[in-house]
Amino acid sequence: MKVKGYSYVTSIALISIIPFLWVVMLSLKTNEEILNNPLSLPSQLIFSGYGNALEIAPLGQYLINSAIIAVVSTALNILISSMAAYTTTRFDFKLKKPIVIIMSISLLLPITALIMPVYSIIRFLGLYDTKTALILVYTALDLPMSFFILRAFFLTIPKELEEASYIDGSSFLQCYGRVILPLTSPGMITAGILHFIFCWNEFLYALTLTASHGARTVPLALNYFTSQFAFDYNAMFSAVVIMIMPSILIFIVFQEKIIEGLTAGAVKG
Repeated sequence: MKVKGYSYVTSIALISIIPFLWVVMLSLKTNEEILNNPLSLPSQLIFSGYGNALEIAPLGQYLINSAIIAVVSTALNILISSMAAYTTTRFDFKLKKPIVIIMSISLLLPITALIMPVYSIIRFLGLYDTKTALILVYTALDLPMSFFILRAFFLTIPKELEEASYIDGSSFLQCYGRVILPLTSPGMITAGILHFIFCWNEFLYALTLTASHGARTVPLALNYFTSQFAFDYNAMFSAVVIMIMPSILIFIVFQEKIIEGLTAGAVKG
């Protein structure tokens, strides 16, 4: 059984890693080699594609835009979802069940179905082609997922810890800051990293709600490497590697916290 389990895990790992390694390999090959035999190893390593990628597309500006949007949206998402998750696990009020039901239904809605209503609202608010629009939209779209991750995590914390803190004379804010936040940091980091990766990789809303360099994000930079009559595959795959590296590095750095948060929130008690 262990052998079968290891084989299954190894197969899943290879399926996940091979496409990334293939993209890295293509970024080190010439356009001619890519077109003639995309599956072969490069005859020599070509690093000029990375320089060309930075020259062809405004990657620097788009990376800055993506970083600002992802960081601010993640902060807002975690702030709102943590407050909602905490109140629905610790207090009883009339809107408790409706909030949980609405969040549950929101998980079932495909984000593509919301594109036209969201576009109309952003136009009405005068936020089209701004970073603020993407920040608000990303915060709202990923709110249900963060809510349930944090809610499951809050359910694992005994209420007796808070009661003991109140008996010792702590206020609500002191209890939340000194008792709850340290215990829930793995869950918040998990939800935050997943939301950050969502913001970094999202394409559809970034394309629909922006039109200029000042607000567009990294995934849209790939449009600069294709034209009606030519494709610069070497620079395009180099740009893909540059785009995905930040999210991979962040996941690697925080992988222990993410695993800890997901496993801790999976069991109540």
